[in-house]
Amino acid sequence: MNQNEAIAKPLPTAVSVLIVDDEPGMRSFLNKALSKKFALVETAGSVEEAEQLRSRCHFDLIIVDIRLPGRSGIEWHEALSDEDRRSDIIFMTGYADMEVAIQALRAGASDFIMKPFHLEQMLKAVDRAIERRLLKRENLMLRREVSIGYSSSIIGNSAAMQEVKNIIARVAPTNAVVLIEGESGTGKELVARQLHQLSGRQGPFVPVNCGAIAPELLESELFGHAAGSFTGAKGAREGLFSFASGGTIFLDEIGEMPLKMQTALLRVLEQKAIRPVGSEKEVSIDVRVVAATNRKLADEVEAGHFRRDLFYRLNVLEIQIPPLRDRPEDVVELTHHFTRVLGAELGVRELVWSHEDLSRLQQHDWPGNIRELRNMIERSILLGKPPAEYWKTTIKEVEPGQFGFPLEWPLKDVEKHHVLAVVEAHGGNKSAAARDLGVSRKTLDRKFKEWFGTDSDEEE
Repeated sequence: MNQNEAIAKPLPTAVSVLIVDDEPGMRSFLNKALSKKFALVETAGSVEEAEQLRSRCHFDLIIVDIRLPGRSGIEWHEALSDEDRRSDIIFMTGYADMEVAIQALRAGASDFIMKPFHLEQMLKAVDRAIERRLLKRENLMLRREVSIGYSSSIIGNSAAMQEVKNIIARVAPTNAVVLIEGESGTGKELVARQLHQLSGRQGPFVPVNCGAIAPELLESELFGHAAGSFTGAKGAREGLFSFASGGTIFLDEIGEMPLKMQTALLRVLEQKAIRPVGSEKEVSIDVRVVAATNRKLADEVEAGHFRRDLFYRLNVLEIQIPPLRDRPEDVVELTHHFTRVLGAELGVRELVWSHEDLSRLQQHDWPGNIRELRNMIERSILLGKPPAEYWKTTIKEVEPGQFGFPLEWPLKDVEKHHVLAVVEAHGGNKSAAARDLGVSRKTLDRKFKEWFGTDSDEEE
């Protein structure tokens, strides 16, 4: 490959690069070469300048000299703690020191280049780093999709969740804005994804956590920006609304959105158009908006923290997701679901839950809701037993008709319902269920034959 081929190699332009070197000539040389390939290239002469730039913008790739005034490039890289947004890094040095090279690679460098170097050498290193980064990003998205895929259907047959499913089925085919309210961990994103999947829209589902993006960056992230709209914006960039064209954008934690952005979002919902930061032109969009919050937005409106007009615009259709403590009958189904899924994902033997275990789980308050239940099950599978803190309390006395059977049921129906629940709790293993019930397997087989007119099915 010659130098011209290296320069012409196509790479995504929406890549940001930071060059850190105390030599002005080197900064200018690399800036000129890389600005032809990428939308944002910044330069800094020291770690302090680099930190100032990083506080305003995330960089996909950092090219840094190892020897810098005050602090070495390696020391700086090792001190970076934002794991979720850590940049890929290429170290440069003019000193042929094998120990330093090894130290750089151990610090997680994508590449290590000796000065002086040919431009072709640096461009190849940049290509490799960006390609690896894109591959990591694709793998992360695939893992996320697989993770979501195995639980894309909403688990739970309680009356409250049946109502949620009915609302989703009715409103999904429309283009109406939907507001989902529920405590943290109740599955608001799962409901939003179900709305998208059943909508028939061909575009992507784009989730955005409004509380996780710095307020000064949120407008650019959502609506994009024009070239030159702010320092470092050397090229135009599309926002997430544009990326979601033809699909659904999910604005999670909408209650965290600053008032200024609320005004901009209201205009987007009313005009069905966005205006990128620094642009005078509006761009029409075809995006369905689904919003979610763990706050009571009506209360936020009364407190003056959320715009009343935006609340009414978002609250066209509302879905309230009940907390897990209000639907204990769903805990058993969710427990078996996560046990199967996580057991397969972790590559370990499935945990068998006793009837007493499941009864205790149903009585736990679950302040973290489904997220907490899933976390507990994952820990239980890894430990081989449930965490002790979930078994500190004894089983409460249950008042007649509180959770179980209607008081008017005859005894034979209560017996049948209870036996089937215990068998289900053991994933269909009738021998284990018989032990819990205090009867023989033969007796259990006889009951099944009496109820269904067939012999007991084979155990799973």
